[in-house]
Amino acid sequence: MNAPDAAALVRLEGAGKRFDNGTVALAGLDLALRRGEFLSILGPSGCGKTTVLRLIAGLAQPSAGRVAWAEPAGRDGRDALGFVFQEPTLLPWRTARGNVALPLILAGVARTEARARAETALAAVGLEGAGHLFARQLSGGMRMRVSIARALVTRPALLLMDEPFAALDEITRERLNADLLRLWREQALTVAFVTHSVYESVFLSMRVVVMARAPGRVAEEITIAAPYPRTESFRAGADYAAACRQVSAALRRAMGEEA
Repeated sequence: MNAPDAAALVRLEGAGKRFDNGTVALAGLDLALRRGEFLSILGPSGCGKTTVLRLIAGLAQPSAGRVAWAEPAGRDGRDALGFVFQEPTLLPWRTARGNVALPLILAGVARTEARARAETALAAVGLEGAGHLFARQLSGGMRMRVSIARALVTRPALLLMDEPFAALDEITRERLNADLLRLWREQALTVAFVTHSVYESVFLSMRVVVMARAPGRVAEEITIAAPYPRTESFRAGADYAAACRQVSAALRRAMGEEA
């Protein structure tokens, strides 16, 4: 295992995960998520990418190794993390505002404050004035924005995102990529982002972790050195194309194919 990363917010140290049916999802995985970084996790289907996020979130426990946090949850009035799943999973009988406010209400925050914070979170994701709408009245992109607002409303230090844009059309996906980078910078978040898209991972990330086939482990780590903010001119540039080729080659190696 590599030496501990002093800047890490959370580390997986020798993490393994065996499910009750005998499936081994992860084995000996070492990964440090550094404070303030945007990290993408890329790999073939079934390599344990979602399991990594679930271990960090405490939604599953490692069968081997451990998840080590640099400091306890709740620092500076922030909860430790927010989680954005592949599907928005909005409650259809609640408005957008009501869905976003729900984590605060469940935590005992007064309804007036929860409503105000929900409106602020919706405005941050570009949905100012849409709080009264129900899920059926929202497009797919708008529903995902509500899901992101719900994750941000608790003011997390860490945002975990599990392929949140996979079902969206390319134009909507690119717009949400740009908005996500803006939120990451404005709110000083640490982000771990699971994706199948090489292009998305390169555009978003400071570092791309490529995982090998199950049992999942880190095959390669690639630093994306391009500065922020990243705009459409970055997508059209030679540096972006070169980084995409590098990550694509690493993914092919991780899948056991020729680079």
